[in-house]
Amino acid sequence: MVRRCFYSFHYKPDNWRAAKIRNIGVIEGNQPASDNDWETIVGGGDAKIEKWIAEQMQGRTCSVVLIGENTANRKWINHEIVKSWDKGMGVLGIYIHNIEDSNHHQCNKGENPFDFVTHGPTGNKLSTIVKAYDPPRTTSAGVYGYIASNIEGWIEEAINIRTKN
Repeated sequence: MVRRCFYSFHYKPDNWRAAKIRNIGVIEGNQPASDNDWETIVGGGDAKIEKWIAEQMQGRTCSVVLIGENTANRKWINHEIVKSWDKGMGVLGIYIHNIEDSNHHQCNKGENPFDFVTHGPTGNKLSTIVKAYDPPRTTSAGVYGYIASNIEGWIEEAINIRTKN
């Protein structure tokens, strides 16, 4: 079954890496904003950004946070995680630091973004429930292949986790 997923990532440094993952083909993703579109959205202020995010999440069953070096604890990443969780969507993270960018560079591994978002009446970190996968490969091709082989199962697991929590 092809799932419809929302992708969350730090746009400027990770859009190239994110595009590679989004093109794997076993899942249908939200359409990315072009640089010009994103500048228009951001220029409209917080309300316009929130509206755009809500529209992109429409009809999605899971949010996939693509974790680069500086993804964690960003305002809009946190917002997307919270909105996804509150909507009952599956949520998962995938570390993409070893996927090469357009200049063939990898980056440092970033922090787990789910450590910065809490849930429930006890305020536990979402990282106690949501999984963040770090592919055990070091080459860009190896990481891509590992993600391609596993992402469908990770998404199904995230949806199952969410239905239980």
